[in-house]
Amino acid sequence: MEKQSIKEYMEMYCKMTYGKTVKHATTAEVWSALSTAIMSQIVDRWYVTNKAYKSQKMAFYISAEYLMGRALGNNLINLQEYDQVKDLLKELNINLNEVEEMEEDAALGNGGLGRLAACFMDSSATMHLPVQGYGLRYRNGLFKQCFKNGEQVEEADEWLKYGDPWSIRKEADMVYINFSDMKVKAIPYDVPIIGFGGATINTLRLWQAEPLCEFDFNLYNNQQYDKALEQKNRTEDITRVLYPNDSTEQGKLLRLRQQYFLVSASVQDMVRDFKRRHGNVFDDFAKWHAVQLNDTHPVLAIPEFIRILVDEEGESFEKALGTARKVFAYTNHTILQEALEKWDAYLMQKLFPRIYQIIEQIDAALVQELREKGYSDDRINMYHIIKEGKVHMAHMAIYVGFAINGVAKLHTEILKNTELHHWYELYPYKFQNKTNGITPRRWLVLANQELSSLITEKLGSNEWMMDLSLLKQLTKFVEDDEVLERLQSIKYTKKCQLAECIKAREGIEIDPNSLFDVQVKRLHEYKRQLLNAMYILDLYFRLKENPNLDIPKVTFIFGAKAFPGYYRAKSVIKLILAIGDLINRTPEVKDKIQVVFVTNYSVSYAERIIPAADLSKQISTAGKEASGTGNMKLMLNGAPTFGTYDGANVEIVAESGEENNFIFGLRVEDINNLRNNYNPKEYYDKSPDLKRVLDAFIDGTLDPANTGCFRDLYEALLVGKNWERPDQYYLLADFKAFKAMQDKVFECYKDRRKWAQMSLMNIANSGAFSSDRTIMQYASEIWGISPIS
Repeated sequence: MEKQSIKEYMEMYCKMTYGKTVKHATTAEVWSALSTAIMSQIVDRWYVTNKAYKSQKMAFYISAEYLMGRALGNNLINLQEYDQVKDLLKELNINLNEVEEMEEDAALGNGGLGRLAACFMDSSATMHLPVQGYGLRYRNGLFKQCFKNGEQVEEADEWLKYGDPWSIRKEADMVYINFSDMKVKAIPYDVPIIGFGGATINTLRLWQAEPLCEFDFNLYNNQQYDKALEQKNRTEDITRVLYPNDSTEQGKLLRLRQQYFLVSASVQDMVRDFKRRHGNVFDDFAKWHAVQLNDTHPVLAIPEFIRILVDEEGESFEKALGTARKVFAYTNHTILQEALEKWDAYLMQKLFPRIYQIIEQIDAALVQELREKGYSDDRINMYHIIKEGKVHMAHMAIYVGFAINGVAKLHTEILKNTELHHWYELYPYKFQNKTNGITPRRWLVLANQELSSLITEKLGSNEWMMDLSLLKQLTKFVEDDEVLERLQSIKYTKKCQLAECIKAREGIEIDPNSLFDVQVKRLHEYKRQLLNAMYILDLYFRLKENPNLDIPKVTFIFGAKAFPGYYRAKSVIKLILAIGDLINRTPEVKDKIQVVFVTNYSVSYAERIIPAADLSKQISTAGKEASGTGNMKLMLNGAPTFGTYDGANVEIVAESGEENNFIFGLRVEDINNLRNNYNPKEYYDKSPDLKRVLDAFIDGTLDPANTGCFRDLYEALLVGKNWERPDQYYLLADFKAFKAMQDKVFECYKDRRKWAQMSLMNIANSGAFSSDRTIMQYASEIWGISPIS
């Protein structure tokens, strides 16, 4: 990129947009001007990439989430222009880091599902693969989190308040979406996804819901102002918030409307483009399109595709279904039944009756196929798409999809052998594994520039940034004291940077000389933040009894959001905050341990926390975590894994060695053996330490006002609630093993050279977890697409 042209563009933009020069612009205005200037430099390459892709088969990735993070820094890294732009701004007396801090995280995702989709987009562009993403352009994300009176409070996440220079509104590509009660416009906003090196620029197309008419003039003129805007508000609700609360029927209808809006707009877009290039004969549609459904949220794309071919293009249902079975593939991200969507049939009939009719036809076709195979009615009942008044979205995806994949080896085996075993028996050839990955550009090159520079120096080039397997060469430095000392120095630098960030954002001082024990991820019971909290509370009691307990100083860092309607998850956050307050009030303990729960955990916060982590807590109940990607990011930045034998932890340990990690607790087979005879009360009765911890939930230790706010957590572990058995995620069964392994962590951490060696071995063996590898496997083994030359 030309320095002078960027300067001139920024100057022109500031004058035209803000009526001032760059010199007098605010930092937010500089961010907008710089981002727009960079967009002006890449649009030609973006156009060329799109044109090249049209000449061959493409894959289309439909996802309800894309947790993109900030765009400016990542795009500069991928353009390999970060240092040049930093120098350019320095000439203007502008600090690039301050400009980056002005950018709001795009509120298009929440957890691992969305972050994986973002990594896949990055890797697709880097690998020159013809892949386009489809998603929704939410005006607000899930929510912005803060803590008041010791508990989570949700506020609107207004990520667009400074504008959106990283997308282009494509009014000409608008489509209409029809519901039974309303018709709305879907307006696409195209976001450039810049591949590393900048030669290839892919597209993420995000749909925004807009009304056919801004307001009813006649109602407005009659002074019925709210009524005049009612249709506009109902329409904009569709893309207002990521995952609206669906605890009521109205919430469910909005969620379902949101899903149909996404898939209808995306499928219409694909069909329209196909017709422009290939005409109205759909026999070859699968030759040019592979559509990946990221979890069950976009599965309505299947009946919508069939509807368009049947109702609008004159195809027979049988032919349209046959085409769909060559086009769609499905990624399963969980074995949790609550996340395998089952929608009430009457809701679908209410919103889009024609789609429900087509689902009935798909179900009938499945039943016919099973009867032809000799299946009995009782056996067929296991497979029904419509069953007991509900539409089973995963069943529809598996029946119609030509490929079904899990996201880690253990997860895929569980799908095949237990959770989806009957489907695996029916279609063994459909099932595949695609272990998740992460992009090293954002999670190391951008987030940890100090470590990235050391790796490039020691390997002699930056080729590892596109081939992460080259990190394996770092193993030759495992006895090199100079490298190990530099590695420790870089970790300390990142810890100091995080300490400054936490002080600025949270008003809390933490000690960078302490062990940073990190658990950052979505808040869910199976991820067991509560088990970590129970251990910390036990450590508190032990330190109170013996302030001279021989452990290193520890800072326990949490980051997580609990869904607004997930009461128990919010109680866990409240508990952790209460433990932190208890420690702070206890002089003999607070100098040894500290608990920090950061607010509004996000991609940009993760970019600070992950490089600074000494230890990566990945403690989900064995068999429940499909994969995880936070574990990979922390490994890449040198944090040993403290975790269960679950998800991708299994593969992490296989790559870097169990001796360089801390694996504890029950395994899947242990839980299977224990399940029918599990009585958590036995652990409570036999362990005075565990009893003391749990009693603190209800005896006033953590709740001095005796409000009973933690009784639900106590009873969920020991008594059970409603239909749940007690301690359904086996916290009590794993507590003793957790405690023993954490003591081993403290002992190991005292030998700083040995710890640095463990850290180096994790970095060196993280190459298998590049999303570049994952996306190339999708391309060759599922989608049948090739990189463009």
